[in-house]
Amino acid sequence: MEESIKYLKEQFHLSDPDIRSYSPLTLAYIGDGIYELYIRTILIKQGNCQANKLHKKASRLVKAPSQAAMVEVLEPLFTPEEEAVYKRGRNAKSYTTAKNATTGEYRKATGFEAVMGYLYLTEQYCRMIDLIRIGLGVLDDGK
Repeated sequence: MEESIKYLKEQFHLSDPDIRSYSPLTLAYIGDGIYELYIRTILIKQGNCQANKLHKKASRLVKAPSQAAMVEVLEPLFTPEEEAVYKRGRNAKSYTTAKNATTGEYRKATGFEAVMGYLYLTEQYCRMIDLIRIGLGVLDDGK
């Protein structure tokens, strides 16, 4: 993946931004997309399945209540930088709300997505995958 990102940067003349200057909602925006891509990749690599079944599985894992449940276990594992990003994301003033989620769940999910965005943009892919794996374990235990 690192080679792909390097190539993307070269082809589009992208520089490495100062992540600290990004709004937490911007980090959550990219974090939402990359988290969903990782979830879809995990589901696809588990074997061929009907698209509607894949969609239902992915939707269950990326919805705000699931992310809020994951962050309950992940927050104590966050590095100081990740904790700061999480709190900024959780406390950000968003003008949208999630369907089928409480305000608290939505805010925690936004913080989680901000951490995912931070890790992605700082190219800490292994750390992101480790946190996702731990978080998914929490959701699997609750089945």
